[in-house]
Amino acid sequence: MSAPAYHIPGRSQARTEASPGVPAPAAAPPRTIAEMLAATQVEAVLDELDRELIGLAPVKQRIREIAALLVVDRMRAAHGLQAQPPSLHMCFTGNPGTGKTTVALRMATILHRLGYVRSGHLVAVGRDDLVGQYIGHSAPKTREVLKRAMGGVLFIDEAYTLYRPENERDYGLEAIEVLLQVMESQREDLVVVLAGYQQRMDVFFQSNPGLSSRIAHHLAFPDYAEPELLQIGERMLAAQNYRFDAGARRAFEEYLALRVTQPHFANARSVRNALDRARLRQAGRLYADRERALTREDLCTLAEPDIRASRVFAPAPTP
Repeated sequence: MSAPAYHIPGRSQARTEASPGVPAPAAAPPRTIAEMLAATQVEAVLDELDRELIGLAPVKQRIREIAALLVVDRMRAAHGLQAQPPSLHMCFTGNPGTGKTTVALRMATILHRLGYVRSGHLVAVGRDDLVGQYIGHSAPKTREVLKRAMGGVLFIDEAYTLYRPENERDYGLEAIEVLLQVMESQREDLVVVLAGYQQRMDVFFQSNPGLSSRIAHHLAFPDYAEPELLQIGERMLAAQNYRFDAGARRAFEEYLALRVTQPHFANARSVRNALDRARLRQAGRLYADRERALTREDLCTLAEPDIRASRVFAPAPTP
């Protein structure tokens, strides 16, 4: 198959220009893993991921394992040990708000620092960015997205929506066919991450074995436990110069215990939405007392009523 018109050369085709008449000095290969990590600063990215994301121990461990594979592969290449480049396309499964996009961003940085992608940027898209409205429309839309993603990571959220066999007028298969071609022919210049619910992604791969065979790494993102959700909430508030008072913190713990059992709970995303609403209530409370001199503490503190006003605490309707 001939290369597509939108082919962008990968790192294997890069050349370093030297000054005329001056041979480029040969760089000594790193002798230790520590030297490789120091040269690439990959360890700093992994440490940042540990600090930035609460919980997700299995995911963090898997990312470290992938990073170790890539570091050793780079050291082998530096010593002239030729091997087929590892396949790096991935699948992230889990419920909304479990950190999949954040991990994809950090993975893009790791891949860039180790030389597996040229720029390390991440392009996040969904079905509407790839699938057109009529025959022949999906392929050019998908190619345009791929052009933007070349040299980095393409993150496709809710990837299972690309395939809708129940709709005979759906054009997602056109997008899948283009993805399949590029994931194979330009895998040295693009990493694709497919994301979505576990069960739906399983069905998606069963229906599209060509995609499944191109995915080397499957990472399952667990839901956050309630204490982790509380930590996430406090970290979100601190980033915006807010905090809970003692009563508000207890109330938010109760809120979380109730909310996780309700429909459409989305982990950290739901925590962020709940805190945004609490800030609105705090603003309304302070605004209502117009003659009061407000201190910095007043402006920074969420009080218990700001949390308990949520409809989550409303009594269940009588049957």
